[in-house]
Amino acid sequence: MKKTPGRKLSLAMVLCLSFTMMLSGCGGNNSNNAAPTDTPAATAAPTADNSKETTPSAEPAAAGSPLELAMKGEYKGTKVTMFGPFVDADQVKFESSIKEFEEKTGIDIQYEGSKEFEATINIRVDGGNAPDIADFPQPGLLASIAKTGKVVDLTGVLDQEKLKGNYNQSWLDMSTMDGKDGKIMAGIWNRSNVKSLVWYPKKQFDEAGYTIPQTWDELMALTEQIAKDGDPAWAIGIESGAATGWPATDWVENIMLRTTSPENYDKWVSGELPFTSPEVKNAVEIMSKIWLNQDYVYGGTKSIVTTAFGDAPKPMFDNPPKAWFNLIGNFITSFFPETAKVDTDYDWFYLPPIDEQYGKPVLVAGDIYAMFNDRPEVRAVMEFFTTGESIKSWVQSGGVIAPMNDAPLDWYQSDSDRRMAQLVQDASTLRFDGSDLMPGKVGAGTFWKGMTDYVSGTATLDQALEQIQSGWNN
Repeated sequence: MKKTPGRKLSLAMVLCLSFTMMLSGCGGNNSNNAAPTDTPAATAAPTADNSKETTPSAEPAAAGSPLELAMKGEYKGTKVTMFGPFVDADQVKFESSIKEFEEKTGIDIQYEGSKEFEATINIRVDGGNAPDIADFPQPGLLASIAKTGKVVDLTGVLDQEKLKGNYNQSWLDMSTMDGKDGKIMAGIWNRSNVKSLVWYPKKQFDEAGYTIPQTWDELMALTEQIAKDGDPAWAIGIESGAATGWPATDWVENIMLRTTSPENYDKWVSGELPFTSPEVKNAVEIMSKIWLNQDYVYGGTKSIVTTAFGDAPKPMFDNPPKAWFNLIGNFITSFFPETAKVDTDYDWFYLPPIDEQYGKPVLVAGDIYAMFNDRPEVRAVMEFFTTGESIKSWVQSGGVIAPMNDAPLDWYQSDSDRRMAQLVQDASTLRFDGSDLMPGKVGAGTFWKGMTDYVSGTATLDQALEQIQSGWNN
């Protein structure tokens, strides 16, 4: 999911929402965040009279996982509330992906989408009106809530062995966060986007006799060759309204994963490795060899800040192309011309490694689902969301990659998407978009602005890195 600028509610709206949540809290709250037990039956509602002894004729408890029981109709007629950022077309796709599950189980997943999700979820949780499940496109926001102890630890809710078999270990590592009393499994991943992709005009690229670079040196050599042939290789734009600068953070994150260890990347994301460190400065300097070379960027360096990220790829679709490469996540295809055909008119290649000792890392973004109320039917829905089946129709519609291993490649409707899914499954290291994991003051604040100031020339690299680091210091 692409980044969106942080949203701010007016003081009046915050007060109104807070008052509404207080009323809702007074009206009752079915939240149950006690430490989950190993058996789903332990969380079921008690009988009307708990003092009665169990008679020999009492029926034995049904066996099976919550999802298996749900498929047998055990939770028919129950409701599970869900709150997230999916609206408009995305909401339609999401609701289509859960429709068959609802019909088979009789569980009604009541989804509410909001463009103000980031601003609203904290108010709802604090007001005792948390949804049963919430979809967080920015794990950093979930991490801050997890520390309050209001997120259900999924360690004892979901079968960990099944999860290890169905997810790349990196996904499970990224779902582990600090809880109130130690590490917890704060959520499960359901939808992902890939950000280590270089898009290019396939037909013209092939006709020009160019070949896909397999190493960083080959990429730079091809960039120089294209310049000698009369074109700037790269189409780059970072303008995005209040979120201007975010595409630059994707570049830095990708290069960090290729020039230092995953452990250092994690330390950088958590604030232990400062932006002023040699590792981060080196990453930006490598990026600068492309960004600050007037022969390599369409429109020159100064155009980067004023070109909208969605408009940046347009020169690739001129005939002949005026630019050849655009590094960005797979959501960008929605900005491509409607007449352009995947696998024919355009395609992507993996951003090559820089230091071979770090393998083939992949930068991703996506949605992590957290559980706030522990009931059997909620467990069943959460277990469902760990399966490829839960996202099948969305995968088939295009533009989404399933992080689960049980989503077969033949679900994808293009060779491009199939290769993308295979890339995620085979990655030596997966790491989430760093700026989305950082506190908002940094990831969606000084990081965006500092990179913008550096590229526009209003700050030197050292000044920009110090400015970005100030977000942590403050």
